[in-house]
Amino acid sequence: MTAPLSQMRPVPRRGLSRDEAAMYVGISVGKFDELVAAGKMPPARLIDRRKVWDIRALDVAFDDLPYENADERAQDWKTAV
Repeated sequence: MTAPLSQMRPVPRRGLSRDEAAMYVGISVGKFDELVAAGKMPPARLIDRRKVWDIRALDVAFDDLPYENADERAQDWKTAV
């Protein structure tokens, strides 16, 4: 008996569940919900009644988060990204 293809080879996904979206940005689900409510993380998209978060929208929102000690950080890290 062979395993399903999805178990043998992970498929990259654009849509993430709420738990996966929170994990993707490195925070708890509760904190993720707070950031969504505050407009600092994107709202879910709907597939029928299922909520999914667009991984590209999460990347944009994450990029917009402030840096710790932003006034003190060096600017040369931008060339490394």
